[in-house]
Amino acid sequence: MTDAEGLMWRMEKDPYLSSNIVSVSILDRAPDFDLLRQRLERAVITIPRLRQVVRSAPGNVSPPSWVGDSEFSLDRHLRRLALPKGSTDRDLYDLATLIASEPFDRTRPLWLFTVVEGLKGHRAALIQKMHHTIADGESGVALSLQYLDFERDAVPPPAPTPDEIDAAQEHSDQDTAADHDAAQAMRDLIASGLRIPLGIARQVKDLLADPTRIPAATEAATETFRGIVNQLGDTDSARSPLWTKRSTCRQFETASAPFAETKSAAKHLGGTLNHAFLTIASEAASRYHLEFGAPVEMLRASMAISTRTEESGANAFSLVRMLVPTGEMPIDERFRAIQEATESAVEASRSASLDQVAAIASTMPTSVVCRLARQQSQTVDFATSNVRGAPVELYLAGAQLLANYPVGPLSGVAFNLTLLSYLGRLDLGLNTDAAAIEQPGALARLISESVNDFVAVAPD
Repeated sequence: MTDAEGLMWRMEKDPYLSSNIVSVSILDRAPDFDLLRQRLERAVITIPRLRQVVRSAPGNVSPPSWVGDSEFSLDRHLRRLALPKGSTDRDLYDLATLIASEPFDRTRPLWLFTVVEGLKGHRAALIQKMHHTIADGESGVALSLQYLDFERDAVPPPAPTPDEIDAAQEHSDQDTAADHDAAQAMRDLIASGLRIPLGIARQVKDLLADPTRIPAATEAATETFRGIVNQLGDTDSARSPLWTKRSTCRQFETASAPFAETKSAAKHLGGTLNHAFLTIASEAASRYHLEFGAPVEMLRASMAISTRTEESGANAFSLVRMLVPTGEMPIDERFRAIQEATESAVEASRSASLDQVAAIASTMPTSVVCRLARQQSQTVDFATSNVRGAPVELYLAGAQLLANYPVGPLSGVAFNLTLLSYLGRLDLGLNTDAAAIEQPGALARLISESVNDFVAVAPD
């Protein structure tokens, strides 16, 4: 794992900091289950991560590693069930929140697909659940091409041959039998290097313990130290007077926005789709507080920013935090304020990326890391993430994908609003902490109203 992935893995010792990523794909009919199974049989041969388990390094001297599961069985990761007659989309979303909340068996590969049949109108759904260490939103979309098609009656790939299955199993057995002791882990750490040089990492750790050493530290170490202090030193509580409680209870809602119109409005205002998305979320948060008699001038939001390059692995993102205006104001004025706040936050985060923070955190005990992460989550009111999806029709084992709603991890905030573009539409998944957001349906309605008002900004 990278240092960032290792950090996400370790933080799950605290159930509030779960990193499960879930999506709910609505299908026009039940998929051919045997065909889906065949596609996944090929996928787990093609993508080794799907048949690997996590092995932690002794003493956390290096990030955990991926090793083959010698007892891998696809049947542990592919389920099929039917909702009772008369069930609604609400029942489907409640099921998805239960699946999302269940911790993974850490002795098995970290993914689960559940086909759900029995939706009204002969529809079905696929609930996909993966641990964040397997893939972030963007790489998860790329991974989905292993089992999705561009036409309903696509020619299925050939089933894995016995030789391919044996080769994959042999590889798993070799990985599992490897003797990866503490000394070897340390050699691997030194050989591979940290995302920031080991010497700088040591200096930053010393500076965190004794800031008076700054004059003697290198410029790179000092810059990294200051960036991390700015990140971890922000202990100001989240601003909402309504969203003060936290729990592990969840409720999931959905909304949507037109892709072209939303992007056109953002361009008209001189910004991007990311700025538009955060503006819509902030506008809805503002209206929620007004509707329930507790107006608030500012809230703190976090946004996942892609850092993906051609060399990136399964996860390539950074998190930025910023104060966003939530007082009463015209939506175009809110957009420009958020655009400025976003650009400033992104620039300020460059000296303390997620990978750099994770590299330093790897030197700390897990209990300390979890405590710091929980402390930081308590400074944020809500989280957002924007994932680019497919602009064309997709099919799953003969069933057409109608909508694709992401269920983003909360990690201690009041709500997570994640956007996934698909077929000229922006599918919005609203994952809420039920203790914080007492009226999640109202918030979903206000998001839809905010979408309509933002789109109206664009000229005819």
